[in-house]
Amino acid sequence: MAHYGKRIVRPRGGRAARAARAAVIGSTRRPRLRQPPVMDPRYWPLYGLRLRTPRLELRLPDVPLLDELAAVAAGGVHDPDEMPFGVPWTDAPPEERGRGTFQHVLRTIAEWRPEQWTLSLAVLHEGAVIGRQDLFATEFAVTREAETGSWLGTAHQGKGLGTEMRAAVVHLAFEGLGALSLVSGAMVENGRSLGVSRRIGYRPDGLSVLAVRGEARTLQRLRLDRAAWEEHRATPVEIAGLEPCRALFGAS
Repeated sequence: MAHYGKRIVRPRGGRAARAARAAVIGSTRRPRLRQPPVMDPRYWPLYGLRLRTPRLELRLPDVPLLDELAAVAAGGVHDPDEMPFGVPWTDAPPEERGRGTFQHVLRTIAEWRPEQWTLSLAVLHEGAVIGRQDLFATEFAVTREAETGSWLGTAHQGKGLGTEMRAAVVHLAFEGLGALSLVSGAMVENGRSLGVSRRIGYRPDGLSVLAVRGEARTLQRLRLDRAAWEEHRATPVEIAGLEPCRALFGAS
């Protein structure tokens, strides 16, 4: 029976009864939410690439994840009195810093060529973006050498996550892409970054002097070869979705 105000209406017969019941049920049922479309990586298969470690997932961020990554950058990645980077991009105000992060990742996609590429991955911990891990190279098909760079939001530092995310892209480079060596660098006073490199197996490779904020700063260059990586590898890493991407890296 369907109630309309104080009057009770008894549906006549089977079809009318079913229609009346459907009207009542339909009036109380919540509308079905539309699921967001899943990105099809057909034309840019790097969106399907995944690196997984025991605690982390690294992936090229789509727009929603990129917005999260920008928010982490805006929230801060180091003490304002310090400058761990050769390019002081974190000196910008929070909103500008977040916007610059958003634009940077889009720029790496727009300017990608097999001869020169930057893979700028969002790092996710328990489903939330916590930082960025880059792997980049010039003429990788010839040199088989790439470089790493990264940052973490301040709330996520000091937990060993920096070592884990670096281990993920190092595994991608050596095991996935057939790299022969990797290079990196950190300011000599940046003990945390140097500690991550040391645990992965990087070795000192000389010093460079940079002008940062109008002052001379000393950069410790670092190098990692396959033998040292094999000796120090301790973090299990799973790679998914690499095969369609090989030609983009110059590693087909």
